[in-house]
Amino acid sequence: MEFKPGRAFLLRVPEGEDLLGFVKGFAEKNGITTAMVSGIGSLRNPVVGYYSEETRNYKKIELAGTFELLTLLGNISVKDGKPFAHLHVTLGNASGDVFGGHLIKGEVFVAELYIRELLGEPLVRKERGNNLSLWDEEPL
Repeated sequence: MEFKPGRAFLLRVPEGEDLLGFVKGFAEKNGITTAMVSGIGSLRNPVVGYYSEETRNYKKIELAGTFELLTLLGNISVKDGKPFAHLHVTLGNASGDVFGGHLIKGEVFVAELYIRELLGEPLVRKERGNNLSLWDEEPL
Protein backbone atom coordinates (compact mmCIF):
# COMPACT_ATOMS: atom_id res chain seq x y z
CA MET A 1 0.00 0.00 0.00
CA GLU A 2 1.17 3.50 -0.75
CA PHE A 3 0.24 6.65 1.14
CA LYS A 4 0.83 10.37 1.01
CA PRO A 5 1.56 12.31 4.18
CA GLY A 6 -1.44 14.02 5.69
CA ARG A 7 -1.77 16.14 8.79
CA ALA A 8 0.75 15.87 11.60
CA PHE A 9 -0.24 16.27 15.25
CA LEU A 10 1.99 16.76 18.27
CA LEU A 11 -0.02 16.71 21.47
CA ARG A 12 -0.01 16.15 25.18
CA VAL A 13 -2.54 13.70 26.62
CA PRO A 14 -4.34 14.96 29.75
CA GLU A 15 -3.38 13.29 33.02
CA GLY A 16 -5.78 10.54 34.08
CA GLU A 17 -6.91 9.61 30.54
CA ASP A 18 -6.69 6.02 29.34
CA LEU A 19 -4.06 6.29 26.60
CA LEU A 20 -5.62 3.78 24.20
CA GLY A 21 -9.09 5.33 24.56
CA PHE A 22 -7.68 8.81 24.07
CA VAL A 23 -5.96 7.86 20.78
CA LYS A 24 -9.15 6.22 19.47
CA GLY A 25 -11.24 9.24 20.48
CA PHE A 26 -8.74 11.69 18.94
CA ALA A 27 -8.82 9.76 15.66
CA GLU A 28 -12.63 9.75 15.60
CA LYS A 29 -12.88 13.46 16.44
CA ASN A 30 -10.37 14.37 13.72
CA GLY A 31 -11.58 11.97 11.01
CA ILE A 32 -8.34 9.98 10.97
CA THR A 33 -8.68 6.52 9.42
CA THR A 34 -5.01 5.70 8.80
CA ALA A 35 -2.00 6.97 10.73
CA MET A 36 1.24 6.14 12.48
CA VAL A 37 1.48 6.87 16.22
CA SER A 38 4.51 7.30 18.47
CA GLY A 39 5.01 8.71 21.93
CA ILE A 40 6.76 8.92 25.29
CA GLY A 41 5.72 9.66 28.87
CA SER A 42 4.56 7.76 31.96
CA LEU A 43 1.65 5.39 32.61
CA ARG A 44 0.02 4.26 35.85
CA ASN A 45 -0.99 0.63 36.34
CA PRO A 46 -0.64 -0.34 32.68
CA VAL A 47 -1.93 -3.60 31.25
CA VAL A 48 -0.06 -5.05 28.28
CA GLY A 49 -0.75 -8.13 26.24
CA TYR A 50 1.36 -10.89 24.81
CA TYR A 51 -0.25 -12.67 21.86
CA SER A 52 -0.08 -16.47 22.21
CA GLU A 53 0.01 -18.38 18.95
CA GLU A 54 -1.18 -21.49 20.78
CA THR A 55 -4.31 -20.02 22.38
CA ARG A 56 -4.81 -17.30 19.73
CA ASN A 57 -5.53 -14.80 22.51
CA TYR A 58 -3.68 -12.12 24.42
CA LYS A 59 -2.22 -13.04 27.80
CA LYS A 60 -2.80 -9.96 29.98
CA ILE A 61 0.16 -8.71 32.00
CA GLU A 62 -0.99 -6.30 34.72
CA LEU A 63 1.68 -3.97 36.08
CA ALA A 64 1.22 -2.08 39.36
CA GLY A 65 2.65 1.39 39.84
CA THR A 66 3.94 4.12 37.57
CA PHE A 67 6.09 3.17 34.58
CA GLU A 68 8.13 5.25 32.17
CA LEU A 69 6.67 5.01 28.69
CA LEU A 70 10.00 4.46 26.97
CA THR A 71 8.48 3.77 23.58
CA LEU A 72 4.98 3.89 22.14
CA LEU A 73 4.63 2.79 18.53
CA GLY A 74 1.60 1.77 16.54
CA ASN A 75 -0.97 2.64 13.97
CA ILE A 76 -4.54 3.72 13.45
CA SER A 77 -6.69 1.73 11.06
CA VAL A 78 -10.40 1.04 10.61
CA LYS A 79 -12.26 -1.76 12.39
CA ASP A 80 -16.03 -2.17 12.18
CA GLY A 81 -16.27 1.21 10.43
CA LYS A 82 -14.51 3.18 13.21
CA PRO A 83 -10.92 4.21 13.90
CA PHE A 84 -8.97 1.51 15.74
CA ALA A 85 -5.66 2.10 17.55
CA HIS A 86 -3.14 -0.75 17.65
CA LEU A 87 -0.36 0.33 20.00
CA HIS A 88 2.72 -1.40 21.41
CA VAL A 89 4.69 -0.11 24.38
CA THR A 90 8.02 -0.52 26.09
CA LEU A 91 7.75 0.37 29.79
CA GLY A 92 10.40 0.78 32.48
CA ASN A 93 10.13 0.74 36.27
CA ALA A 94 12.23 2.46 38.96
CA SER A 95 14.62 -0.53 39.11
CA GLY A 96 15.34 -0.37 35.39
CA ASP A 97 13.30 -3.47 34.57
CA VAL A 98 11.66 -3.31 31.16
CA PHE A 99 8.28 -4.71 30.11
CA GLY A 100 6.55 -4.55 26.78
CA GLY A 101 3.69 -5.68 24.65
CA HIS A 102 0.40 -4.73 23.11
CA LEU A 103 -1.17 -1.84 25.06
CA ILE A 104 -4.51 -2.89 26.55
CA LYS A 105 -4.88 -0.17 29.17
CA GLY A 106 -2.82 2.54 30.82
CA GLU A 107 -3.74 5.65 32.81
CA VAL A 108 -1.67 8.62 31.68
CA PHE A 109 0.51 10.45 34.18
CA VAL A 110 2.12 12.34 31.31
CA ALA A 111 2.21 11.46 27.63
CA GLU A 112 3.33 13.23 24.49
CA LEU A 113 2.19 11.84 21.16
CA TYR A 114 3.07 12.30 17.52
CA ILE A 115 0.31 11.21 15.15
CA ARG A 116 1.03 11.28 11.42
CA GLU A 117 -2.04 10.87 9.24
CA LEU A 118 -1.59 8.85 6.05
CA LEU A 119 -3.74 9.65 3.02
CA GLY A 120 -4.84 6.94 0.63
CA GLU A 121 -7.03 3.87 0.81
CA PRO A 122 -7.84 3.34 4.53
CA LEU A 123 -6.24 0.41 6.33
CA VAL A 124 -9.08 -1.93 7.28
CA ARG A 125 -8.68 -4.63 9.93
CA LYS A 126 -10.28 -7.96 9.04
CA GLU A 127 -10.76 -11.16 11.00
CA ARG A 128 -8.25 -13.84 10.12
CA GLY A 129 -8.90 -16.88 12.25
CA ASN A 130 -8.90 -15.52 15.81
CA ASN A 131 -6.58 -12.68 14.85
CA LEU A 132 -7.01 -9.31 13.13
CA SER A 133 -4.98 -8.47 10.06
CA LEU A 134 -4.55 -5.46 7.81
CA TRP A 135 -4.17 -7.70 4.75
CA ASP A 136 -6.29 -10.38 3.15
CA GLU A 137 -3.11 -12.24 2.26
CA GLU A 138 0.43 -12.09 3.59
CA PRO A 139 2.18 -8.86 2.51
CA LEU A 140 4.94 -9.23 -0.06
